[in-house]
Amino acid sequence: RGTSSTQRPKRPLTAYFRFVMDNRPAFREKNPEASNTELIKKLAGAWKELPASQKQVYEEARKTDWKRYGEQLAAYKAQLTPAQAAALKEERRKQLARRRSIRAKRELNLLGKPKRARSGFNIFLSENFQECEGNSPVAKLKKLFDTWQKMSASQKQPYLQLAQDDKVRYENEMKSWEAKMIELGREDLVRSKRQRLKKKPAETAKQTETAKASSSGKKAKLKKSEE
Repeated sequence: RGTSSTQRPKRPLTAYFRFVMDNRPAFREKNPEASNTELIKKLAGAWKELPASQKQVYEEARKTDWKRYGEQLAAYKAQLTPAQAAALKEERRKQLARRRSIRAKRELNLLGKPKRARSGFNIFLSENFQECEGNSPVAKLKKLFDTWQKMSASQKQPYLQLAQDDKVRYENEMKSWEAKMIELGREDLVRSKRQRLKKKPAETAKQTETAKASSSGKKAKLKKSEE
């Protein structure tokens, strides 16, 4: 209580990011029409061409700050109670999990993973959201959800059919995409592979025992019939 990860000392910038922070204003002034991406590319190119002696200046500053950071971090951890340390550790774990999730989604987008199939309600929602009356997106969503719940089966059928068609589209696109991933050596992204890895050992053992029992039963019946 009274302590959060925002009070934790900040990690020092790398030599490259120090260079970017120092030189970005000047580069922006020289290239006012450049987008942020173009500006970063120019800065990255300038850093690459920077003489080793000038890079060393930024590296020495990083080392100095890193030493100071170590001292501040040790002092910060020393004043935490066991409960605070445990809470901050959990908070840190959740932050890292969110970052990994974001990086994973970004990677899948770059690799062109097909978009998931939409449900009938999602299709109904996308078609009617703009015209729906409501003071906020949440209010619109609630109103459309209530409308969907009250719709008859025949009224829902066109949307459910579109959802079924979208499911077929998704499966076909996924098969092609997964074949491409296997060619690229990314079997870890193929669904069947991931499902096998996620299968619990206990569940696998139970299935094995069931199969053995079934096999024993069949053999017993076969032997009895032969007799």
